[in-house]
Amino acid sequence: MARPASLLSILIALAACASQGPSGIPTGRVIDLTHPFDVAAVYWPTAEGFVLETEFQGMVEHGYYYESHRFRASEHGGTHLDAPIHFAEGRQTVDEIPLERLMGPARVVDVSSAAEKDPDYAITRDDLERFEAEHGRIPPGAVVLLRTGFSERWPDRARYLGTEERGPDAVARLHFPGLHPDAARWLLSERDIAAVGLDTASIDPGESTLFESHRVLLAGNVPVFENVAHLGELPPSGAYVIALPMKIGGGSGAPLRIIALLPQPQ
Repeated sequence: MARPASLLSILIALAACASQGPSGIPTGRVIDLTHPFDVAAVYWPTAEGFVLETEFQGMVEHGYYYESHRFRASEHGGTHLDAPIHFAEGRQTVDEIPLERLMGPARVVDVSSAAEKDPDYAITRDDLERFEAEHGRIPPGAVVLLRTGFSERWPDRARYLGTEERGPDAVARLHFPGLHPDAARWLLSERDIAAVGLDTASIDPGESTLFESHRVLLAGNVPVFENVAHLGELPPSGAYVIALPMKIGGGSGAPLRIIALLPQPQ
């Protein structure tokens, strides 16, 4: 289980990523790892996509401008969080996830070359161990981010998901990389991680029918971030991630705003 991060340790990590400008505002580089929520956002073939409806837009009778909208969407689409209860009965809902699980030092495992050759690539324990051999052991409380390169295909559904079709029959036509369940078990049992994220529509490869990586990680109360953007802008280590979902009471998932703070150049 990931070790709880104290407020002091979080502040120290943030200070390492960003120096203070004259106004006291941090000046380090901030990377937005979130795709926009709009009509083009990619959702699971069986899920309702993002809908934004105008309630009012224009001048009111008192002479000032006013604009307001309402939105609706599935929990599981766009850049979003999977809460443990999504695949593990009795586990944490979105609002029950400790904040310490939603932030931590990032480790970015790049398998984009393999994924380019094989759209159904399953990231293995060997991939993770090769990463550690080059960049050091994944530390306690880390947010492990898996870069497949598929973020660059967004929002082209055919290239991103493997099919433009929607509905239950389209699920059998999905093709995109994910995490092999053996690698998920290794992360859960051998590394004290906070969360796992990746730049595809599911932590399991598109061809999966059993969703084993979901079941392994979520049963261990490890939240999953899906459809993460711009992982190519992060170094293998050194960034700090903050991933805050909409706090939906009883939710199995939620829209996510995830950012990374990069260390200041020395």
